[in-house]
Amino acid sequence: MQRYYFIVKILPEDSNLALLLGRCISILHGFICKNSISGLGISFPSWSDESIGNAIAFVHVDSDVLKKLQSQSYFQDMQNFGVFKIFDNQPVPGDCSEVIFKRNQAIAKMFVGDARRRLKRLEKRALQRGEVFNPVKNQSGREFDTFHCVALGSTSSKQEFLLHIQRERVTNHQNAEFNQYGLATNQRCRGSVPDLSKIHA
Repeated sequence: MQRYYFIVKILPEDSNLALLLGRCISILHGFICKNSISGLGISFPSWSDESIGNAIAFVHVDSDVLKKLQSQSYFQDMQNFGVFKIFDNQPVPGDCSEVIFKRNQAIAKMFVGDARRRLKRLEKRALQRGEVFNPVKNQSGREFDTFHCVALGSTSSKQEFLLHIQRERVTNHQNAEFNQYGLATNQRCRGSVPDLSKIHA
């Protein structure tokens, strides 16, 4: 089945990419939830080991869905301000290789703030059960392949959080199964998107 995509490129060289790309993903999240859309994925054409890059691509089988997303006021305003350059919808070339961009929540567990929040939740549950809370400290460290972060804000909890994103190469196109941020996950959603790095280098 033919897929389409459009790219949003961040123009100023000194931009906070994590913040602006996170805002793009927030707009996508709201658009997906409001319109009950499935199968809409994101790709990062400028991804490297050093940086997530200054571009984000939105991929779907329905070009009209992409046009509606593209017309969201945030994208149009940022283009008018000269912060974004928004490219027209294009069909995905048939010879494009595939990648998976996945949210890996296990990475967040490495960081102190997240660990503290989890311990507080566990302590509260133990106390509610009338048990003594005595956590065992985990001494083993984990290593992860390259990942980059984008910053999002939750409208329900009013708290900011990070999406930890990794890239995984695959040999074949995987079904368009993505979470509401347009990303694959470690287990449930394993959708792939086109690797657009050679087209929009």
